[in-house]
Amino acid sequence: MDVLQGMYAAEARYLAAGGPGNASFAPLAPFFADHVVLHQADGLPYGGVWRGHEGMERFFVAMSRAWSVFEMVEQRFLARDSPLVVLTQVHARARATGRELDFPILQTITVTDGRISEVRPFYWDTAAIQRAAGVGGGALLHGA
Repeated sequence: MDVLQGMYAAEARYLAAGGPGNASFAPLAPFFADHVVLHQADGLPYGGVWRGHEGMERFFVAMSRAWSVFEMVEQRFLARDSPLVVLTQVHARARATGRELDFPILQTITVTDGRISEVRPFYWDTAAIQRAAGVGGGALLHGA
């Protein structure tokens, strides 16, 4: 739980500082294992598999291209042992269309040796996210 709460706080500071291109990813890196794997739904504008620290940094760039606002409004921790399970209510505004969307994400987060090693978010309606963002998704493999 500590690593996850620390990562969320670092992520909030990173985004508040301007995110990709304006802020350093370095404060986030210690929370992720070198071999971290993030699995995003293929239908999302930032869908695919993102690997390692470089992959995570590129993921944040892709997210910032899709969303001008991406706020985690409410989080409930449903399982507090690895894999952690977190239900998050999100409020987002698409950069391309200006459309706002509220949606839930359920994540399983594996922690290995005190660092996040795998994240699997589950979305209820990827088509709604895709429509709001005004772009197509596609399966991609990111990172080594």
